[in-house]
Amino acid sequence: MEFNVKKLASDAGVFFSRAMQFTEEKLGQAEKTELDAHFENLLARADCTKNWTEKILRQTEVLLQPNPSARVEEFLYEKLDRKVPSRVTNGELLAQYMTEAANDFGPGTPYGKTLIKVGETQRRLGAAEREFIRSASISFLTPLRNFLEGDWRTISKERRILQNRRLDLDACKARLKKAKAAEAKAAAEHELRLTQTDFDRQAEVTRLLLEGISSTHVNHLRCLHEFVESQTNYYAQCYQFMLDLQKQLGSSKGEIFSGTFVGNAESASPAAATSPPAVAAATLPAVPTIPVVPTIVGVPNTVAEGVLNPNEVKPPASGTRRARVLYDYEAADSTELALLADEMITVYSLPGMDPDWLIGERGNQKGKVPVTYLELLS
Repeated sequence: MEFNVKKLASDAGVFFSRAMQFTEEKLGQAEKTELDAHFENLLARADCTKNWTEKILRQTEVLLQPNPSARVEEFLYEKLDRKVPSRVTNGELLAQYMTEAANDFGPGTPYGKTLIKVGETQRRLGAAEREFIRSASISFLTPLRNFLEGDWRTISKERRILQNRRLDLDACKARLKKAKAAEAKAAAEHELRLTQTDFDRQAEVTRLLLEGISSTHVNHLRCLHEFVESQTNYYAQCYQFMLDLQKQLGSSKGEIFSGTFVGNAESASPAAATSPPAVAAATLPAVPTIPVVPTIVGVPNTVAEGVLNPNEVKPPASGTRRARVLYDYEAADSTELALLADEMITVYSLPGMDPDWLIGERGNQKGKVPVTYLELLS
């Protein structure tokens, strides 16, 4: 008990001495040992690294999980050292709803078929998003957290110790100045040498840790490259999924609407059946208008049946338009024309053609092209 009381009294005396020294420095009544410029630069660089790492970490978490409640839940699971339960992504949930709706409407109906196709693509998008979040968390978020919770805590601890050593050193210098008797001066000088040694040793330890920030930057740079690669792969997958879906919908849209018209004609009254243009105008989406030539000499009847021989097609004397290609398109067979994004082609329509397709020409090449891949120009 006696030892503990003495130690407590000693600690209290040291704390009081540091508090007095700190207060007098703030009031300008005491001198302060300044660190060299290089050390100060290291401190400023370390603080900057810590502040920006925290901001980047928080915003990346928001990017990967916009729901704040979900982020809080994941944080609690992490602190409790428990596995975070698997969470359905928004895309996967939308896919589930679309599939269930298709089953209710009838998976064989045009709407049901389209819901199933779009739902499958949404499911693939959701799975890609889940993989991107997992990859980004491992390759980018985890190293940032490890720095803040590991290296930075060590640096902060050693900096606090260095601050205490400096206060002790400056307090000893002040006591040496105030000492009058030779014995008091000798004791103050001895104490000053000890505190100066402790301060120098701690300054060297802290300096080494601060210089390690350069290695931290190199590590975070590598992690940043991995994050960008993961994000690039994710967006490339999403683009490919949507491109495939667009091709599926573009190739089947004419068939779907054609089937819808037939069904309407069979179930409609005779009066309604006599006005197919009105039905088409009420049902079909807006499609850029291409003038159709009523009769073209030299075009065989196979065009109306959906079979096109590009060598037998002749452009109309009037009614052609220029169009800019929006996306790359790979021709499915010899009757179609492959397209490259941003190129300019000439397009026109033929009697009996599917309204979702046009004839496209590029130099000596010609073939069918989907309207959805074009921007028609005046």
